[in-house]
Amino acid sequence: MNNQASAGGILPRLALAAALVVAISACGKDEAAAPAGDAAAGPAAEQTVETAPDAAVQVAAQADALAGLGADELRERGRAAYAESRLYAPPGDNALEYYLALREKSPGDAAVASALTDLMPMLVIATEQARDREDFDEAGRLAALVARADANHPALSRLQDTIAGASDAAQRRVAQQALSAEQEAERQRLLAAERERAQAEQQRQAAAQLVEQQQVAEREAAERADAERVAAEQRAAEQRAAEQRQAATPAPAAAAPTLRPLSTPAPSYPTDALRAGQSGEVQVEFTVAPDGSISDARVVRADPPRVFDRAAVAAVRRWRFEPIAEPVTTRRTIAFNPGG
Repeated sequence: MNNQASAGGILPRLALAAALVVAISACGKDEAAAPAGDAAAGPAAEQTVETAPDAAVQVAAQADALAGLGADELRERGRAAYAESRLYAPPGDNALEYYLALREKSPGDAAVASALTDLMPMLVIATEQARDREDFDEAGRLAALVARADANHPALSRLQDTIAGASDAAQRRVAQQALSAEQEAERQRLLAAERERAQAEQQRQAAAQLVEQQQVAEREAAERADAERVAAEQRAAEQRAAEQRQAATPAPAAAAPTLRPLSTPAPSYPTDALRAGQSGEVQVEFTVAPDGSISDARVVRADPPRVFDRAAVAAVRRWRFEPIAEPVTTRRTIAFNPGG
């Protein structure tokens, strides 16, 4: 019941009510035509109307009978009646009356309130249909249920007035026709049979509409859940990819300690190069040991080649730096200029 009763909001209910008005009204036109045809064909055309029992008393008696049931039993019976399309009939064994009794025991139950809201448009239509086929006992019972469900329902006063007016008109007509007791009994029998058939069809259509609405809501919920799941999987995949990229990126190397030179004597100028006025430069790579001494000096690049290499390496090997925490390999470019 909770799922069926609470599906959709106000707008889905309005759409459902509109659909039901069309479906059930069409059914009602066919149903109203059948008794008229039967009445014209036989003795039942001469009708009399007996005084209808007090519908409010009948509804109150059925409410008293259901009041003795517990909330759980009322809820279970309401679910069963709903599933079996017993929405407002037969009297005393239908979803509407079970939910009304349950509302009295649990006034704040939102699911019960939602179910009653869904059922009210169908109840109003069924009341009008019973009135139109001159089933005034049933019309009165259904109108009393409308009053019990919502004493301020906007259709209630109209329903009560039109039922009373139609009943008075029928009584006057039947009195003029002066039906016999046998004819009236037959009319009542046919009316009861027509009531049962019409209500079964009306409730079946109404229940089918509710099931279709619930299925649409469930499909939409499933589609939203799938979309959310796909989005969550995509976000997780993007997160994993970002973590993998971060893990693959090498950590930045620690900054090399600052080398502070203590002694960097200039290289000796090769005699032949000085005599020839030749200039050049040599890039030397070397390692500074923790004590500041030099090791592993080697020529990386020389211009011109092999002219100033030995002088440059020899000079670098004599260099000294302040002590450092750990060895550092670096490069220096030494220029040779005969003019300075």
